[in-house]
Amino acid sequence: MNNFIMYSTAIIAIALVVYMLIKKMDIKITLFAIGLVLLYIAIAMGTGMGIKGFASTGALMFDPLKAAADIFKQTLSEAGFIILILGGYSAYMSKIGANDVTVNVLTKPISKIKSAYILVPIVFLIGNLLSLVIPSASNLAIILLATLFPVLKKSGMSTLTAAAVIATTATVMPTPLGSDNVAIAKELAKYPAYAGLSVTDYVVKYHAMVSIPTLGVMAILHYFWQKYMDKKDPRIAEDEKIDIKNVDEIKGSSLFKTVYALLPLLPILMLIAIYLTGWKVTLSVEVASIVSFIIAICCELIRNKGNKKVLDDTEAFFKGMASGMSIVALLVAASVFVTGLKAIGLINTLQTAMISTKGTGMGIILPLILVALSLLIVLLSGSGTALFFAMIPLMVPLAEAAGISPIALSVPMGLAGNLMRAVSPVAAVTVIVAGSVKKPALEVVRRTAVPMIGGVIFMFILSMILFL
Repeated sequence: MNNFIMYSTAIIAIALVVYMLIKKMDIKITLFAIGLVLLYIAIAMGTGMGIKGFASTGALMFDPLKAAADIFKQTLSEAGFIILILGGYSAYMSKIGANDVTVNVLTKPISKIKSAYILVPIVFLIGNLLSLVIPSASNLAIILLATLFPVLKKSGMSTLTAAAVIATTATVMPTPLGSDNVAIAKELAKYPAYAGLSVTDYVVKYHAMVSIPTLGVMAILHYFWQKYMDKKDPRIAEDEKIDIKNVDEIKGSSLFKTVYALLPLLPILMLIAIYLTGWKVTLSVEVASIVSFIIAICCELIRNKGNKKVLDDTEAFFKGMASGMSIVALLVAASVFVTGLKAIGLINTLQTAMISTKGTGMGIILPLILVALSLLIVLLSGSGTALFFAMIPLMVPLAEAAGISPIALSVPMGLAGNLMRAVSPVAAVTVIVAGSVKKPALEVVRRTAVPMIGGVIFMFILSMILFL
């Protein structure tokens, strides 16, 4: 009887989550609510909370709520705090105009290149580099549409080619500041095999090994696919007028521009420098971000000659931290949901099933299933992160049961969601780009599909070769 309840409850719960993802409803409250319901069902089944060392409140009706509170405290003190700090630093960089300086410095040399198709892979790679500073795909697209699109049009690039390149600029750039990388590294570090693993270690040793070659492959695919599509489309010869205003160039001395162009990248540069030099200093992402924040305040005080407005502007850092709570809430909700699945016994059942299939090809089937599920959810919902965050607590247990490295799950699944975002006609970045250039979303998707799908295939094969 318990098995029937377990399977039927799990199927309904997962179906509800997929439905909410497809309908683009708030996934946080869905995961949290369903997770709590599963915990109450587990109590009714007599299986308990499924949490090692859980201390009961003494009243079963309150135990699921205490479990959720415990998960929140644990998440907030680990990956959650880092995500809040990163959100604050990014917001402060926008407030003082450092992000704008970085964008201008990196994109200005492009205006000197006159060959439209040579610009395609160059702009794609530079745009992905900019995603280190502006991780939001839609925000980066808005900025590039304002600053870079007019330059690309002047070079002779077709509207759809420029749109496709801009829509795909935020994909899989390896960064220790990415909330997905922070979350998975923290999860892996809980297990003895990955004890002491830092976010920088995860990104440099695993993520970058796949993501950097994938970016190169996609840049090449972009070049040939856009060229082919332009020749195939008879409308390309038309002089399409797009009403997008250019932004004013950031003013200041060359020293000011250099310093401020580096500020958004400073936490990354500090972490990579310590990693490469082998300096015996343990510098976490949050400490690097706080040090960079202090340096940025000092730069602002010098530039503004001690004006008290500089200290007032630091409020942007704390408001940015508040905006990061949305990601922390998603992590907590995902953990509550997974805890519910564990409590009803589904996770143990899956692990047992995988252990029995070791050596029968399950090693490659599990990553393939998870990547395929990611692609489907992203195409239908336009979101590439919700499913990945929901799966983070399961990656190590499922990988161990299947007899494979959890890296063989985390890397391809994380990259797949980010790559396929630009192929979804309902993704925010696709809608923004299509609306700005006055083209149907499906026409933009036709231009992004081949480079991105090609990237997914290459990424998956390389991941299996390296990590399986």
